[in-house]
Amino acid sequence: MGHDYYTDDKGTLVLMALLKEYGIKKVVASPGTGNMALVVSMQHDPYFEMYSCVDERSAAYMACGIAAESGEPIVVTCTEATASRNYLPGLTEAFYRKLPILAIMTGRGENRTGSYEPQSIDNAVLPNDVAKYRVNIPVCRNHKDERIVITKLNEAINNLYTGGGGPVCVVMESYDSLGFLVKELPKVRVIKTYKKKEELPPLPQGNIAILVGAHQKWNAKTVKAVELFCEKNNAVVLCDLTSNYTGKYRVNYSIVATQEGCSKLLPDIALLIYIGTVCGDYYTSEAMCCAKEWWMVNEDGIYHDRFYKLTAMISMEEVDFFENYSIGEYKETSLYEELKKQCSTMIDAIPDLPFSNLWIAQTAYKHIPENSVIHAAINNSFRSWNYFPLPSSVTGSCNVGGFGIDGGLSTLVGASLVHPDRLYFGIIGDLAFFYDMNALGNRHIRNNLRLLLVNNGKGQEFRNYQHPASLLDDDCDKYVAAGGHYGKQSPTLVKYYAESMGFRYLTASSKKEFFKLYKDFFNDKHADKPMVFEVFTDNVHENEALHTIRYMVKPKISPGRLAKQIIAKGIMGETGIQVIKTIKDNMG
Repeated sequence: MGHDYYTDDKGTLVLMALLKEYGIKKVVASPGTGNMALVVSMQHDPYFEMYSCVDERSAAYMACGIAAESGEPIVVTCTEATASRNYLPGLTEAFYRKLPILAIMTGRGENRTGSYEPQSIDNAVLPNDVAKYRVNIPVCRNHKDERIVITKLNEAINNLYTGGGGPVCVVMESYDSLGFLVKELPKVRVIKTYKKKEELPPLPQGNIAILVGAHQKWNAKTVKAVELFCEKNNAVVLCDLTSNYTGKYRVNYSIVATQEGCSKLLPDIALLIYIGTVCGDYYTSEAMCCAKEWWMVNEDGIYHDRFYKLTAMISMEEVDFFENYSIGEYKETSLYEELKKQCSTMIDAIPDLPFSNLWIAQTAYKHIPENSVIHAAINNSFRSWNYFPLPSSVTGSCNVGGFGIDGGLSTLVGASLVHPDRLYFGIIGDLAFFYDMNALGNRHIRNNLRLLLVNNGKGQEFRNYQHPASLLDDDCDKYVAAGGHYGKQSPTLVKYYAESMGFRYLTASSKKEFFKLYKDFFNDKHADKPMVFEVFTDNVHENEALHTIRYMVKPKISPGRLAKQIIAKGIMGETGIQVIKTIKDNMG
């Protein structure tokens, strides 16, 4: 066995590369097989300053002494079985003294816990005062695993320093191969945490986009800071229905990012700054993976790294962050102008869609009253209404936190009670409505609540062309899309229920019927009753509308390559062939 080079275990290689990036070199190693890949790799790299200690209990206390005296983070590493248990007294000492000790333990993997496999013990739960952060690192088997491990190890190492410092436990799944054939450590993505203005890194040269997920109400000072930041750095604010940013340089980019051929349209983005929480706009957030750097600004300091693109975690208030980079001369706003024009052109180019949730949004979005509030259920309603720009005075909401269909109506009812003088509109599909319909009977409901129920008799999301369940055709309705429940689009079920609860009930089953009623539903005058407007659609037209919007710009992909991708995903038989033919035809 050659041992002059590094191990071929990718997780260990990533760990060593990051230790070097963070300047961590002192190591106390205890003997064993589980940590052999790491220890042998380190001992042949002159960068690392290594010490040997047989007793893990003593090793942890040695690390305490080295850390306290040197002021540097220290690595301790041990093998499997009960070896790591002996770290606990020393790590407890480190915890209360806030000493930065990185304990690298090894195990057989969480799936082996309780299997009676020798040396396989449960390290999933540690005493509260042993480590300020713990993470499990599985074996890296592919590039995606490696990206996940990079983020996890970055967060672990940063926890040695943040919050006053302290010990961190990393449980590395042991690696079967003990080949030492790798000559160089990989270049890895470094994610540093910044908490002070004076420590913030310089902005990269190039276009900057701010992506705003679901966001709490903005204050005027933060809005002004974002506006000034955009003016000084040629930045744009990418928003969705839940962002609620009302300042300048706002662009709802979903209509462009949703295009199957959107890669042709995307600008070069040097830096993406993510603020807020969950972004329910899949298309825009995924499109922004093109950005060369991803920074997150979030006071909690947690690495919310959805796409494993994060390169900096800024743990401070948003206003402080943006003000820090708003010094200097006015630059330009060409990026905002470019993206705004893209969106306007795309909106204007949308053809008349089939009768559907999307058509309703296309028809009604300009008639939403000023200063009103819109709550959209996930997922079809949110997507449909997120394509279209609403007045800046209109705020939006969606339960993107848990992203379930279970409480959208109750959330709308609760919100509407806070400001009786504002109109609250809910956009909801039939499954989400019936799931939560008891909320319609709440005695506190006021006349400022209006509910648009788009009823196509099933979970539409599963019948849309891009969802894998759509390949089942009508068989999808049996269980996946849950079709046929709740009266099978009964024309009287919701009507009688809503009217019994004191609502005014409206209904439409065609464009002609909708045109007669929608201005009454969306008018800005307070009515004498709350309203339910039930619109009956079908899954064929819903799917056709979505397909029409997303194929306004067709993708750059050959039919042959597409066929290979579909076959690789396991789509077999006549259905798979038809899918290939259909998409080939759509590409012209």
